[in-house]
Amino acid sequence: MKKFTAFAAFSGFLTALAGSAWADQPKPWEIWHQAPASDIMDRIEWFDAYTLWFIIPITVLVMFLLLFVMLRFNRRANPVASKTSHNSVVEVIWTIVPIIILVFIAFPSFNLLQRQLAPEEEPQMTVKATGYQWYWGYEYQDNSDISFDSIILQEDERAEAGKTDKAIYPRLLAVNNELVVPVNTMVRVLVAGADVIHSFAVPSFGIKIDAVPGRINETWFKAEREGIYYGQCSELCGRDHAFMPIAVRVVSMDQYNAWKAKAADDLEGANKMLMAEIARERAIRVAGN
Repeated sequence: MKKFTAFAAFSGFLTALAGSAWADQPKPWEIWHQAPASDIMDRIEWFDAYTLWFIIPITVLVMFLLLFVMLRFNRRANPVASKTSHNSVVEVIWTIVPIIILVFIAFPSFNLLQRQLAPEEEPQMTVKATGYQWYWGYEYQDNSDISFDSIILQEDERAEAGKTDKAIYPRLLAVNNELVVPVNTMVRVLVAGADVIHSFAVPSFGIKIDAVPGRINETWFKAEREGIYYGQCSELCGRDHAFMPIAVRVVSMDQYNAWKAKAADDLEGANKMLMAEIARERAIRVAGN
């Protein structure tokens, strides 16, 4: 165990040298999205930037009109109030222009919703995520008998787990067991709640869906980059709602198959083997640079 802890700490140092972007997570004073790791999140980012081309001019126009009215029609500048009851031209403009703007926003929005709700390819694997107060349980729906709980990692558990590098395993987001999936693979996620309503959300994948007791909701993602991606329960679910993180580890298909073969009988050993393999590959990459 001591040898593994020392190796994991050294591998964490090498990972930090290679760049902390390997683990997508919230950053202090962040005002934009986390780096997208899926096609859906790329589309969401585009749509967000697209709508800004409408929001900013509208906001500026409204501010200008408010200031103009305040200065031009206050009691001092305009002691005799206007008795104008209507203006047909203005009414036509403020009816037609918003309709045109909404049309330009609606079509890309519908396309994005269609893409989210009706993926263009069939899922290659299915995982069930169940929300509990206050942790997540994962079950692989492929007859492999792999199921485990994913619980927030306490500070005194970091050394034993080999997760001392907070750049990769941040406080309040790191967990004891990450959900492991292969890269470039369509993953269907069945989401349910065991007690109260939770919400399964991973910003880098562009997914967020409620976990409702007695009901199964469905979402999907296809991660395009290897690494660890963090999310959180996004529905107020009780006392420890803020301590219910989601961590998804995306690995190569070979690494996933090796992990899966061992995880059914020895989850802890499979996780350590996977971490060691990732550290070895990144060490070679750093040395090559």
